[in-house]
Amino acid sequence: MKGFCEKCREMVEYNVKMVNKEKTIKGRTVKYVAKVAYCNECGEELFVSEIRDYNLSVLDAAYRKAEGLISVEDIEKILEKYGIGKRPLSLLLGWGEGTLTRYVDGDTPSKPYSDTLKRILEDKDYYREILEQNKDNISPVAFRKSMTTVEGDASAHETAVSKLESAVKYLLMQTSEITPLALQKLLYFAQGFQKAFTDIFMFEEDCESWVHGPVYRNVYDKYKGYGYNPIEEKELSFEDINLTEDEKELLDHIVSYFGCYSGKVLEHMTHTEEPWRVARRGLKDWESSDRIIEKKEIASYFSSVKEKYKMLNLTDIKDYSKDLFSKLCS
Repeated sequence: MKGFCEKCREMVEYNVKMVNKEKTIKGRTVKYVAKVAYCNECGEELFVSEIRDYNLSVLDAAYRKAEGLISVEDIEKILEKYGIGKRPLSLLLGWGEGTLTRYVDGDTPSKPYSDTLKRILEDKDYYREILEQNKDNISPVAFRKSMTTVEGDASAHETAVSKLESAVKYLLMQTSEITPLALQKLLYFAQGFQKAFTDIFMFEEDCESWVHGPVYRNVYDKYKGYGYNPIEEKELSFEDINLTEDEKELLDHIVSYFGCYSGKVLEHMTHTEEPWRVARRGLKDWESSDRIIEKKEIASYFSSVKEKYKMLNLTDIKDYSKDLFSKLCS
């Protein structure tokens, strides 16, 4: 990675370090972990637009968390969950028609508006009540679409196999003698590279930063009885696998390039990567933790990996896996 160093007056290679920072916003002091780029030649701090954008995003997330405000990601979940657009939802709530658009674009909502959106996300009946009471504020088409989503698609959504469950099933079918430890790491790599190549996460669920690397808790609970032994699932089939062909292709490449390593090797690989390390900052190596590995951190890291290794297609993931393994052996 290269950036312009004002002291050296040229483009230089730089390294990135994670630095604890704090900033006062609207009277509240917010602590966050920022990225800082340093010139490899003179050691001076560099300005890198991508890192600035990342830090602003992290700061925004930290401020929202401190204030208990809804995230942009959760607002987008509302729109998808209820089949409603930004403008119609604003009108349903009696807000300015551009309010939700501003929030999705990054503006910070007030606490009362945020609390309303949080309740809508969590309470389908509350949203249905708003929709029915204020249906005259939106077009009949928008009303029918949202009501159909709430009533017609809700039951199907509740019974559908999740992407995470589907990925677990698919990986078990495509591998032999995979342990719970290795399975967790393959899921983590799949999540990261899916985001890097498509800009969409494969799973809604968050993973946690456990001692032995990233862990999806529901998957752990299901297979913890196997310990360090291979998982033995009987009568697996391709039925009820809720994955697109592109998602299956990605998982195939994850199996090819990471599935060849043992669970312990994969564990050490994830220990070298920023998302797990940042989530566990301040913890001892042996100290248990249920801290979430933030999706924004995963997205940023795997995007930088894709850029660094000049990945144009999924087969290029092989270079990264080989490099990780060689670093562990050196």
